[in-house]
Amino acid sequence: MPVLPENLAMAEAGWGRDKTTGELTGPGNGAGHGTDAATRIAKFHAPEIVFGPGALAELGHCARRLGARRPFLVTDPGLIEAGWLDEAAGYLRESGLRPAVWHDVTPNPKDHEIEAAFQWYAESGSDVIIGLGGGSCIDAAKGVAILSGNGGRILGYEGVDKVVHPIPPTVMVPSTSGTGADVSQFAVVTDTAARIKITIISRTLVPEISVIDPRLLTTMPEWLNASTGLDALTHAIESFVSRAHNPLTDSHALHSVSLITRHLLRTLLHPTETRPRLAMAQGSLEAGMAFTNAILGATHAMSHQVGGLLDAPHGVVNGVLLPHVIRFNAQVSPERFVPL
Repeated sequence: MPVLPENLAMAEAGWGRDKTTGELTGPGNGAGHGTDAATRIAKFHAPEIVFGPGALAELGHCARRLGARRPFLVTDPGLIEAGWLDEAAGYLRESGLRPAVWHDVTPNPKDHEIEAAFQWYAESGSDVIIGLGGGSCIDAAKGVAILSGNGGRILGYEGVDKVVHPIPPTVMVPSTSGTGADVSQFAVVTDTAARIKITIISRTLVPEISVIDPRLLTTMPEWLNASTGLDALTHAIESFVSRAHNPLTDSHALHSVSLITRHLLRTLLHPTETRPRLAMAQGSLEAGMAFTNAILGATHAMSHQVGGLLDAPHGVVNGVLLPHVIRFNAQVSPERFVPL
């Protein structure tokens, strides 16, 4: 029987078997495992996911379950113009909530934007934080949550596990496919003085809930659709070849590559067609779950610096760099790229 693509990684790795004997060991022998990607313990973090056309209608219910009374919506002018803010705020009000809105987010969210948003969050007496938009809005929402629970300046949290105190509950509603920010443990912020991007990494940044409604994808400009699609593809490929990969992340990464390569072009040609949008929403989701648990590679390491310097679209920069990084990595480990 042929191995299904989504199970190929597990089958190739031989996950769950002792690499020497082909057998699992019994009680008292657990310490002997974990020597390679196939047998080491895999930790996997993901939010609760509400997925499908019309999922945005669940936003009020989701926020209420997290204890919201005055949720704080972080979005941008494009989402307002497209009508998504009005719809989202309407669902919140139907649930008896009084949303406050911050909409001054720009692409590649800036340190001063996040700190200004936090000031409004604090002054408005808000609680649950909702990111409505692309990766920039979602990262900005995470930044507000960090400052709410930890204080200080947002650039002070660059690095791993610098967010030491709990943050307010977060709900993310992505409008692109996709940055994967709605399921990730990362927040990327532009240091405007240094003209670089900094990355904040913390398990606390994984949202409580991700509400994924493919309808929101239909109002993306064509260039943004292509750019974010390339970003998602880069996430999937880099997480699959990451040294921190495991069979759980591999399964999502491979399936994501399959979905994106089969459906991205179709969404550009037929923006409102349901099936390709569903596929891209799922591809972005699976790529996000893969990279937040397996981490990324050289493409993103360079892309963040180029993006910080030029304020260039992140996915476009990834698309330029990815083929060169693949060629470089494939010289060392060509077999890893075969399933892709």
